[in-house]
Amino acid sequence: MNPAQVRELLAQTFPDAKIYVGDLTGTGDHFQAEVVSDRFTGLNTIKQHRLVYGALQAYIDSGELHALQLKTYSPQQWQQTRVQIEGP
Repeated sequence: MNPAQVRELLAQTFPDAKIYVGDLTGTGDHFQAEVVSDRFTGLNTIKQHRLVYGALQAYIDSGELHALQLKTYSPQQWQQTRVQIEGP
């Protein structure tokens, strides 16, 4: 797999989302992803991550995707994170 393929799979499940995917090791099976979606509003981090893993489960089960470092945010959480990093 490559980052574009992982991003496309996530975009199918989260069409409203802003998605970043990177390859952590260059081996095509260890990725990092940041997903910002309205679907995460009101959900805790565990529930957000379950939604993302659900979108990729077939690839995880097959071993095509071995590891995923994940950060998820609702748009409000994303904005708060940006303000904390960049300052007011």
